[in-house]
Amino acid sequence: MTIVPVTSADLDAAEVSWFAALCSDDYRYLGVPDGALRSSWEHCSQIVTTAERLGFRNILCPSSYQVGQDTLSFVAACAPITSRMNLLAAVRCGEMQPIMLARTIATLDHMLKGRLVLNIISSDFPGEVADSRFRYQRSREVVQILRQAWTRDTIDHDGEVYQFKGVPTEPARPYQQNGGPLMYFGGYSPDALELCAEHCDVYLMWPETKEQLAERMRAVHARAAAHGRTLDYGLRVHMIVRDTEAEAREYAESLVSKLNDEYGKLIRERAHDAKSLGVAHQARVRELADQFGYVEPHLWTGIGRARSGCGAALVGSTDQVLSQIEAYQKMGIRAFIFSGYPHLDEAEQFGTKVLPQLKTVSLPHAYGRVPAETPATPLGTGVRR
Repeated sequence: MTIVPVTSADLDAAEVSWFAALCSDDYRYLGVPDGALRSSWEHCSQIVTTAERLGFRNILCPSSYQVGQDTLSFVAACAPITSRMNLLAAVRCGEMQPIMLARTIATLDHMLKGRLVLNIISSDFPGEVADSRFRYQRSREVVQILRQAWTRDTIDHDGEVYQFKGVPTEPARPYQQNGGPLMYFGGYSPDALELCAEHCDVYLMWPETKEQLAERMRAVHARAAAHGRTLDYGLRVHMIVRDTEAEAREYAESLVSKLNDEYGKLIRERAHDAKSLGVAHQARVRELADQFGYVEPHLWTGIGRARSGCGAALVGSTDQVLSQIEAYQKMGIRAFIFSGYPHLDEAEQFGTKVLPQLKTVSLPHAYGRVPAETPATPLGTGVRR
């Protein structure tokens, strides 16, 4: 029995994803920059192709104003070098005029033949400090416009931020049908929960204790139920898996063995979401951890000493990590986004030790969004006008 009702209640598999370190976030030793692990096209694209080779079903391509790869440009470049894995593109709402964003997404979705999913982000832009209510209103309107672009003949929107009337949607028709690309969303404020509950498909969480995750799922479900909806739930967490627990814990300790805490603080604060409520919750999890950084068995918070956002890792043997993942699945979590330092090496560790023992699925396919043949869209097989 899941913690709350979930959309994919009958699904006996999970979407298991990896992470592309586009935003200067790859290290062998946390807080020690390594030129060989810079967020270049060469390095980040190798993470993508490695993840696909290992059998991951999706890969998160994050967004931030830091040295690294622009998300949508990177996703476009990944289309010809991948063929099976989905790409979860982070979209910062308001960065692009929303109707042109819908057209860009439609282009990417056709390039990827339905393998595009979206991580909806609501945050300040570089140089901007906006009121939280306004930011989420802006994001809400962007999502509403995207939905219209994917499900209607015209876009008609009269909002606080955007006003459009009678704009034809043919240039923005995606490859995916029955609602277009899935939308993943993570946020902790009441405005964030309301936006996700009303419009998005998968609510993404950062690592906390299982009790805290359950409380969060109940809060989100209450808002979704008020709109007559259910959601699926996802967990973003780092991975350190080895043949034995002792080896995994030893590697975790080595990962922070050269970390200067002042530099770690600088790394955390330069992130665009450094002052968000979610980041504050991750800091609170670190405060609750024991002297070795564990907040519950196998959940280690040491990574958060040098990383804003997702700041904890599952640490253990293959069997221990599998047991943790199975426990999360029983709670109702259907999507996992894993990562590790360095990302290439840890993809191999997880991809060879744990991934082959998991039954996996692509959520867009499970939702019936991806057609069996090229759809009759203007960029597909539709009649030219």
